[in-house]
Amino acid sequence: MTPALRITGLRFAYPDGTATLHGVDLSVEPGERVALLGPNGAGKTTLVLHLNGILSGGAGSVEIGGRRVDPADRPAVSEIRRRVGIVFQDPDDQLFMPTVAEDVAFGPANMGVRGPELRERVNEALAAVGMSAHRDQVPQHLSFGQRRRVAVATVLAMRPEILVLDEPSSNLDPASRRELSEILRGLAVTLLMVTHDLPYAMELCPRSVILDGGRIAADGPTVDLLSDPELMRGHRLELPFGFDPVVAAAQLGQARS
Repeated sequence: MTPALRITGLRFAYPDGTATLHGVDLSVEPGERVALLGPNGAGKTTLVLHLNGILSGGAGSVEIGGRRVDPADRPAVSEIRRRVGIVFQDPDDQLFMPTVAEDVAFGPANMGVRGPELRERVNEALAAVGMSAHRDQVPQHLSFGQRRRVAVATVLAMRPEILVLDEPSSNLDPASRRELSEILRGLAVTLLMVTHDLPYAMELCPRSVILDGGRIAADGPTVDLLSDPELMRGHRLELPFGFDPVVAAAQLGQARS
């Protein structure tokens, strides 16, 4: 099976000479849910921005479903950006239309989708995030948690194969955090989640990758990585006081059985 995402030998430096990625290799299978962990400055955002060609120019390669991300190939980049949906940390970066429905319709409409298919995509995406009743509201009048769900819907309307989430649980109250978790678990997409929220990574992603200093430092089952105190300290990752990954894993297994 062709990986949903394959990164090979990826290196990147910004124009000022700051090198942020130093030969990253990563493969994610279709349907996998992977958390990308690491301290600030590890290169996580830089890596994510390579997935749909926002950043490029370094050595190595990125392939989405077997198709190489090549910014020089404009039709290919357009297709890649349909396949890879990125939900940024601040939902207001993605919401700018007068109504929720218009925001959700913007992406597919920009790709040429019209008429009944466009309406179907909007309805489908809003239903997936539980925001159908708010379709005619002004996005800025919604709560922060609701705006984040609409931001997810704007990406889902493109029917992506890979959903990339940047700190999805940040600034959410406990109820909104739980609601978003339930939504994300129900999506039939490959998921890559950048997060400092280690319990959230544990809840949603069976596999985690630690990126530090622009290199993959660890890759394995989330429960194993979070249960290794030396590994965690070595990469400046800290669990909340009293949180036991093994106990949490058992509880999650019981809840889903």
